[in-house]
Amino acid sequence: MSGLRDFLRQSGPGRWGLALTLFLAIIALGAPWIAPSSPTAQNLPARLEAPSLAHWMGTDELGRDILSRIIYGARVSMIVSVSVVLGAGLVGLAIGALAGYFGGWLDRIVNIVLINAFLSFPGILLAIAFAAFLGPGLGKVILALVVTGWAGYARLARAQILQAKEMEYVLAARSLGASDARILVRHLLPNILQPVLVQATIAMAGAILAESTLSFLGVGVLAPMPSWGAMLNDARGHLFDAPHLVIFPAVAVMTAVLAFNLLGDALRDWMDPRMRAYLIVTTLAR
Repeated sequence: MSGLRDFLRQSGPGRWGLALTLFLAIIALGAPWIAPSSPTAQNLPARLEAPSLAHWMGTDELGRDILSRIIYGARVSMIVSVSVVLGAGLVGLAIGALAGYFGGWLDRIVNIVLINAFLSFPGILLAIAFAAFLGPGLGKVILALVVTGWAGYARLARAQILQAKEMEYVLAARSLGASDARILVRHLLPNILQPVLVQATIAMAGAILAESTLSFLGVGVLAPMPSWGAMLNDARGHLFDAPHLVIFPAVAVMTAVLAFNLLGDALRDWMDPRMRAYLIVTTLAR
């Protein structure tokens, strides 16, 4: 932990990424206490009001407070991103690790048939197709993104296992009579988690962007649950007469994606000994 603190002290993007991520997490967890009003409460006489002291980010076409909807939208985005990364990561890690460790026909089927088949199509198009087939809803959006997102983790885990299973500590464990399950769980998986963790952090940004895209297209989160993508979709007709309907949800999506990308890049640099040494040297040279 001290090494991570030292690295964050030297990495400006890492500090910003961690700060923005913690900010989003606090907003998502504290939405019922932070939001100034209900995100679904309508007030038609106050529709399309510009930002003011009463409504810091204005109101939408139904008079709902945009600030409250963005705060609750952060909760939806965080739930989707965490659930998708956990689900896709666990599925992909398990499939890729088994294929890389046992090899043979299992590896050929997983790598050539499954992984290449999923990665040959644009991920967002597959997500749209699955979401349209399953129907709208928070749980179905998560399921669609998990189904379309596991292949990247599987390919990474397979490549790492193929390299790590030939290391001396694995050969030593096998010679001592350790079972395949023990070698995988106790020796191989802990040693390949670093690149998987980096990919998972960056993938959280992709999950937020994908959920916003699906909601924008009408196959994502169901109304009246607030979603940044659905807010952008509702604001299309008021782009010129009420631009605040577009600006604030767009800034929220941009902030969330930027936060996880910065944090993921910082984690990747921290886990790279050469980059970590370079940052330390450049900091000392100032």
